[in-house]
Amino acid sequence: MTYHYDPTNIFARILRGEIPNKTVLETPHSLAFHDINPAAPVHVLVIPKGAYVTFDHFAAEASAEELVDFHRACAQVCAMVGVAPGDGSTGKGYRAITNAGAHGMQEVPHYHLHILGGRAMGPLVLK
Repeated sequence: MTYHYDPTNIFARILRGEIPNKTVLETPHSLAFHDINPAAPVHVLVIPKGAYVTFDHFAAEASAEELVDFHRACAQVCAMVGVAPGDGSTGKGYRAITNAGAHGMQEVPHYHLHILGGRAMGPLVLK
């Protein structure tokens, strides 16, 4: 499958330093930052630094290093912002969401994972 990446999207501009962000974590292949319009008390976006449009694009074409770095960064962010419910943590849980394409309501054509927490998140999908 062919994906068209738009290098003018807001996340590409953030990665180039053209738009400021409130960084939570930066790694060699990933950037995590607070959402400017949070939908929960904790709302962090984690993005790969590579030009990937959707989860399936990233999963199919990213290098092993990018894949591991991204997922480890997500785990670090969950711990850093206090939502990870793991051993010894005070976190009560979180929701991780990614949107893809028109039906998935994707707003920015750069793969990103929303980590939301700090309260009960309610139903997964409204009918």
